[in-house]
Amino acid sequence: MDEPVGNESITFSQESFHYLWNLMAGQPTETENCLMEAPLFDEEDLFEEPTIPAPQAPCHSSDSGSSLTSTVPSTTDYPGSLNFSLKFQQSSTAKSVTCTYSPELNKLFCQLAKTCPVQMVVEQAPPPGALLRAVAVYKKSKDVADVVRRCPHHERTTENNEGPAPAGHLVRVEGNNQARYLADNHTGRHSVLVPYEPPQVGSDITTVLFNYMCNSSCMGGMNRRPILTIITLETQEGQLLGRRSFEVRVCACPGRDRKNEEENLRKNEEKSKPAPGTKRTVKEAGLPVQRPEDSKKSCPGGEEEVFTLQVRGKERFEILKKINDGLELSDLVPAADAERYRQKPPAKSTKKEKDGPGVPKKGKRLLVKEEKSDSD
Repeated sequence: MDEPVGNESITFSQESFHYLWNLMAGQPTETENCLMEAPLFDEEDLFEEPTIPAPQAPCHSSDSGSSLTSTVPSTTDYPGSLNFSLKFQQSSTAKSVTCTYSPELNKLFCQLAKTCPVQMVVEQAPPPGALLRAVAVYKKSKDVADVVRRCPHHERTTENNEGPAPAGHLVRVEGNNQARYLADNHTGRHSVLVPYEPPQVGSDITTVLFNYMCNSSCMGGMNRRPILTIITLETQEGQLLGRRSFEVRVCACPGRDRKNEEENLRKNEEKSKPAPGTKRTVKEAGLPVQRPEDSKKSCPGGEEEVFTLQVRGKERFEILKKINDGLELSDLVPAADAERYRQKPPAKSTKKEKDGPGVPKKGKRLLVKEEKSDSD
């Protein structure tokens, strides 16, 4: 029922009627119930300063492992308490081989995107949840601060870019779905992380299959700069348990390159060694120069050390032999007599020198330019 009030009208509904009925009966409304149920507070609370929560330490995500926070990762081998080490399968230097390791050079030679088995060995089982991390760094000190990544050509091409690995990562793991590819938040270095798997029954090694997705000679990538691969054994919290490193060369013919580098190493070692039967010079040996009078003092028993000299050609031998004989003879002559021989006047001239060049053997006497004749 609507009643006009002046120019306005109030529409009474069932809810408005219920509200007016409660108001007339003296019962509290819903708004008053809310105010009555609200907790009371003291006036002193209005003047208290608001409490500011203490700042919490920043939490690091799992993407930045503790072993990669350093700007320059360490390449020093660290076996740790578990005696962590690496092994490689034995292979020849044939041209058809796709991956070969040189123990003399501690260097792995492999082709692009080919399987490289690396065996992990520990004497004791690591803690549960241990991880294996692989990261590539440049070997030379002038390049060690740069991040090792693929060249732009291999990074953009569709070939060898399948799978979850980012296109810019050089080192990848093959046949392991649990591999995680990370980029360090501080240095930007790329790494791949896989869970450590205990050796199978009857074996003492754990094998991880690595791939290198760019050649060492690629422009814009490694650009012929040598690299090292660092493999670390870590706990889930990032604690280092062991570290090993080895050099890597990604090339078209690993067997040939390994053979050439091993031969060059042997040649350099042979050059550094002195030839048999010869003595190194004083400058090469880095020894102090000794005077002749000190030679007897340096040898035990007062005996001089004897050297052997190889000479090519008999003529040179005769010359050096005369010099040696003269030195031996001078050692036998006392010092006083040698000085007297040096001060002795020259021998007398011959009769021919006395007569002079102007006296002929027979006939008239020849005139000399300076001399004058009797008629003058």
